[in-house]
Amino acid sequence: MTLPRRLLAACLLLPLMLGAAQAQLRGHGGPVRALAISPDGKQAVSGSFDTSGIRWSLTRNNAEQVLRFHDGAVNAVAWLADGRLATASEDGRVALWTPGRAQPDRVLEGHTAPVAALALSPDGKTLASASWDRSIRLWPLAGGAPRVLEGHAMNVNGVAFTGDGKALVSAGYDATLRIWPLGEGSLLVRNMPTALNTVAIAPDGEIAAAGGDGKVYLLSPQGEVLAEVQVAPTPVIGIAMSADGKLIAAAGIRGSVGVIDRASRKLTQTLVGPGLPVWSVAFFPDNKTLLTGGTDRMIRRWNAATGEPIDSVVVGAPQDALAAYGGDHGAKVFRACIACHTLSPDEGNRAGPTLAGIFGRKIATLPGYNFSPALKKLDIVWTPETVAKLFEVGPMAYTPGTKMPEQTINSAEDRKALVDFLAKATAK
Repeated sequence: MTLPRRLLAACLLLPLMLGAAQAQLRGHGGPVRALAISPDGKQAVSGSFDTSGIRWSLTRNNAEQVLRFHDGAVNAVAWLADGRLATASEDGRVALWTPGRAQPDRVLEGHTAPVAALALSPDGKTLASASWDRSIRLWPLAGGAPRVLEGHAMNVNGVAFTGDGKALVSAGYDATLRIWPLGEGSLLVRNMPTALNTVAIAPDGEIAAAGGDGKVYLLSPQGEVLAEVQVAPTPVIGIAMSADGKLIAAAGIRGSVGVIDRASRKLTQTLVGPGLPVWSVAFFPDNKTLLTGGTDRMIRRWNAATGEPIDSVVVGAPQDALAAYGGDHGAKVFRACIACHTLSPDEGNRAGPTLAGIFGRKIATLPGYNFSPALKKLDIVWTPETVAKLFEVGPMAYTPGTKMPEQTINSAEDRKALVDFLAKATAK
């Protein structure tokens, strides 16, 4: 990622408002910086500028777990071969998680600047991390000290293993692509026309890299430029390769995603989003469905072949938890919360606690949910007035120390509609 750290911090301060959902998954309180899909296509993990990761069910379209640990933006995520997850952050740390556990199993420390990218080796034994400290670290997942690769003159923004696991490719803000042999051989350094943000590798070894000039460069396994495809007039900040190597998705800072047919070297589709930076993109195992995440906090699902969004949540659909409240304005406001909170005791907790019976309950006292320590010290009882105040001033101001995504509702009418809806929908 080439944007300076101060701009990344500024992105956290964008005035983001609650509203009707326009996508499948919404739960983050800041831009969605990273995405990864499980090998079976049933789950995803996302990382955000809001300092959290979220593990999602892609079959139920809801948040299963919020991963709260990091002290800065979660810039990269990955699925490990044993079903665990990895998150990497602006705080320089990489955390390894077992799904369902509240704390990481292991924390990998050593980087002295933000970690921007992760990659898992083909044999699943090594995790690579690329950092703005100008280094790459190769972490043995069985334990032991990492191997450190140094040589980039500026931030390392992208990293990927070759399909045979014999080399690692890194992309840097210093406008170099580096091919590191992991056994015998010499380091190859290729100077590129632009600062690089991201890199991916096809099964046949062809390399795709992109950066500041809005182009995707296709290179041989030896780093020779074979072709270039103009995707946008502005920087490309994320790319993904389909598992079969046929398609490349390139996400841009102006909010669109270009889909490239690798065989023809042609841009075949442009997925047009909300006009905001799209920070992350990932292919499903079917090689044709995409997830994208951007500054509007949404995670969208797309058909890469047609360029159309798919599986939009619709009020009244059989799987819609708010189907019974069609036409209720408060339910529309609440839709932004449904990814993380349930309304009835039978549904239990999601990433956030169930709201069943919330009115009259003291903050952070619901049995069975792991609340932030700071919340347990607060003397707040949830009433229509306190819930309205929470969304008037925002969670960070009203409940300091919370890990709840920062969300506000400026309209007094909308706040009243929300609490009136909750009074009906959460009554035991």
